[in-house]
Amino acid sequence: MKNYNIAVVGATGLVGREMLKILKERNFPIDNLRLFATSRSAGKKINFLGENIIVEEVKEDSFENIDIALFSAGSSAAIETAPLVTKKGGVVIDNSSAFRMDKNIPLVVPEVNGSILTNKETIIANPNCSTIQMVVVLQPLLKKYGLKRLVISTYQAVSGAGKKAVDELLAQSRSFLNNEVIKKKNFNNQIAFNSIPQIDVFLENDYTKEEMKMVNETRKILNENKLAVTATCVRIPVIFGHAESVNVELNQKFDIEELKNELNNFKNIKVVDNPGEEIYPMQTDTEKTDKILVGRIRRDYSQKNSVNLWIAANNLRKGAALNTVQIAEYLIENNLIN
Repeated sequence: MKNYNIAVVGATGLVGREMLKILKERNFPIDNLRLFATSRSAGKKINFLGENIIVEEVKEDSFENIDIALFSAGSSAAIETAPLVTKKGGVVIDNSSAFRMDKNIPLVVPEVNGSILTNKETIIANPNCSTIQMVVVLQPLLKKYGLKRLVISTYQAVSGAGKKAVDELLAQSRSFLNNEVIKKKNFNNQIAFNSIPQIDVFLENDYTKEEMKMVNETRKILNENKLAVTATCVRIPVIFGHAESVNVELNQKFDIEELKNELNNFKNIKVVDNPGEEIYPMQTDTEKTDKILVGRIRRDYSQKNSVNLWIAANNLRKGAALNTVQIAEYLIENNLIN
């Protein structure tokens, strides 16, 4: 098997470090690995397969001979840096929101729409974490029954907002338990022992940017431009794992056991659904698996052809780093890297 020259941009962040972990776990075919981050992190060393690799600051000629660059450095950095990769002939797989809704750039979850990829793409967008786990679950339902409407409520971990948000949750929790003053910095409201019904900024329509990402990205990935979607996104005080309550209105009648089988037989989904034994997906379960967990599967008797689902997945892995690496694997497996 051919090996490839890989760059990880944003290598010292939560997602960047998870990318490195996943590359190692999956024996990704690497010839040479280069790591990049901001000037604050330049010069640090990260051990990868026994080699201490020095983290570099991005320069004009940093991406010479790079085949695939995995980005997790934020939208501004992606917009500025991606052209430095593409003009050298490399492919960028970007985890930020910078390119997701660009009509000329594919937004990809390999299990769902990997087939849209060709050998002509220079930038590929990785979707929002909460969207990724949901569209994988929706894909077999779309294929079997058709989709009419989605009503989504998310319960998202603080790690989705980065390491500083995790640190804030831990610090506030200690302060709360010790009856000390709660200090707020990364969140405008207390996150410890609380939930915040806001992720990202509010838009003119009173939805948050995160909520509209779920609406627009879901339509684009599923190629269902007229699908009715509404979402409420909530930050809750857990560290890892996003959960979602999704009410799905289908176009056709369904048998509930058949629907469960459709889900369980789809790639990278695991049905965890035994209410009699109080068995259902929980966010703590997502730390042990890369599967997308689905449970509390039950017919919605208030609406024709509708079903309720509870979905949980690891937001740093399948919701970010793993999906990025899986896109790179898809390109290699299908001979789409020039």
